[in-house]
Amino acid sequence: MGTYNVPRNVKGEGRILFIFSTKSLITASIGGAVGLIFYFIFSLLKMKLVGIVITVIFAFIGYAIGMFKIPDTNGLEITRKTGGENIDDVIKRYIKFKQNNKKYYVYTKEEDINE
Repeated sequence: MGTYNVPRNVKGEGRILFIFSTKSLITASIGGAVGLIFYFIFSLLKMKLVGIVITVIFAFIGYAIGMFKIPDTNGLEITRKTGGENIDDVIKRYIKFKQNNKKYYVYTKEEDINE
């Protein structure tokens, strides 16, 4: 009798604390660090609770940027063009587009119709 490899779900093995992938943990930490700046400002104004709430909101925004994908729907133009892609990839492309003075180069191979 031969041996067979049984497929197994390995999607969750790269996750930390079950909900964080490596990328989402890094982006949530960056968002939390930005939120900590606001926490320190609000703690100087004796409003620590507001600072904590803002820190959590920034951390969740960072988590969402690193974890979620843009939905693939035809209702909006942006989701039609970028549906199914990670949010951070879309943000990176937008920043590169703005840095190149709004020029986007597309290289295509042109074929001769007469052949």
